[in-house]
Amino acid sequence: MEELIGYLLQFGQLNQQQIELVISKGEEKTLSKGVYFSEAGKIANHIGFVVEGVLMICYYNKKGEEIVHHFVDESHFVVDLESFNHKIASVVYIQAVTDCKLITFSYENFKKLSETIIVWDEIIHKITIKTLLDKVNVIQPKLNTDAKNRYMDFLKNYPRLANRIPLTYIASYLGITATSLSRIRKNIS
Repeated sequence: MEELIGYLLQFGQLNQQQIELVISKGEEKTLSKGVYFSEAGKIANHIGFVVEGVLMICYYNKKGEEIVHHFVDESHFVVDLESFNHKIASVVYIQAVTDCKLITFSYENFKKLSETIIVWDEIIHKITIKTLLDKVNVIQPKLNTDAKNRYMDFLKNYPRLANRIPLTYIASYLGITATSLSRIRKNIS
């Protein structure tokens, strides 16, 4: 729980009583590699904070191919926010790429924190804005660059992930085949 509290305190102040309330509402959970945290077609009822491991947000295109949208690693929240907030069916899958340790909050417990801690919504709003800006800064370079530069940007933006997740997921994220990615990696090594 220390990692979570440290992260939250970067975005606002919490007193000891509020910290204890956050701790009491969170639940430690482990996910084995390949297990889904949430699935398309279901309502996301939990939000997670990643203590250890990597998850991916993905969906399936009309051809049934898995498309990786982005990755979430340590010290980040993971959730389909629209599904969680509005109680609608999710359109994405959130899957553990490695074994993961999370601190999760049910919708009810997260709402209770919002109702009880005056600054909670402000802290969560700041975290949401930072996450969205980080995503834009990662996705934008992918739009107008070739595969090699997309991979170089991936290494810059996710320096701790390249050796932790399968090449097929990285290739999907980059919008290229695993064979092309292998060729690119060979040429830059």
